[in-house]
Amino acid sequence: MSEENNAEVGGIAVDRLRSLIERIERLEEEKAAIASDIRDIFAEAKSAGFDTKIMKAVMKLRKMNAADRDEQEFLLETYRKALDI
Repeated sequence: MSEENNAEVGGIAVDRLRSLIERIERLEEEKAAIASDIRDIFAEAKSAGFDTKIMKAVMKLRKMNAADRDEQEFLLETYRKALDI
């Protein structure tokens, strides 16, 4: 590397930029590996007879706070009654 690459180019701190990009790239690799692990677990759940679509809905509900969950359930029930379903 030339000395210029270690300093600044066009007002950009090259080493800092390279470091940030490399960190992001490593995290993207980890994210892909985790996503693969999650797919494997859903496949395992499906082969055990679980409905993965329902599992995902339950996970979404678990992330919500109680008030938001209650509001969503109330609205869903209201819409069901309105549509007679």
